[in-house]
Amino acid sequence: MTELQRCTTWKGMAGDPVYEAYHDHEWGVPEHDSRALWEKLVLDGFQAGLSWITILRKRDAFRAAFADFDPEIVARFGEVDRARLMSDAGIVRSNAKIDAAINGARIYLDMRERGEDLGQMLWGMVGGAPIQNQWTADTGVPAQTPLAVDMAKALKAKGFKFCGPVIVYAFMQATGLVNDHLTTCYRHEDCRAMGR
Repeated sequence: MTELQRCTTWKGMAGDPVYEAYHDHEWGVPEHDSRALWEKLVLDGFQAGLSWITILRKRDAFRAAFADFDPEIVARFGEVDRARLMSDAGIVRSNAKIDAAINGARIYLDMRERGEDLGQMLWGMVGGAPIQNQWTADTGVPAQTPLAVDMAKALKAKGFKFCGPVIVYAFMQATGLVNDHLTTCYRHEDCRAMGR
């Protein structure tokens, strides 16, 4: 039996079933659903200063704590909810990140009220289709790009927090706005085909 050739850029992935499943089934798959994009943006914001595997292992707890990332519910979170979240050991307990998530739900709904769609905004910035990179080694994959800088500025202009260029580029990779699977990785062509 041949072992699958995966991206070599992820330290600690090999042999970790949670990490490998995320790489094999989610990372780089084009996501167009606005609510799902908002959830991922929130989770990437919580990752700031931490490793992605930390967030990934807590994702179910985050979903439970944030009402399955229903922006209608999260936008109504008040002080009692904030206190509940700050005492929840299953998630990352940060006042600033929790406030950013709650405020992000309100921004999301405000955009929708004005006829703006988060997914359309983000996909519009990449021309409506994933950017298909051709990295052959992990040394070539950038931490951010000029487009990530522009997207971060656009999100910040809306009022979103914890969305600097490095976080936004990780978000772009994860949600398939850009295909950064190495060309040697078996998922590169799969994700490329999904982007057509």
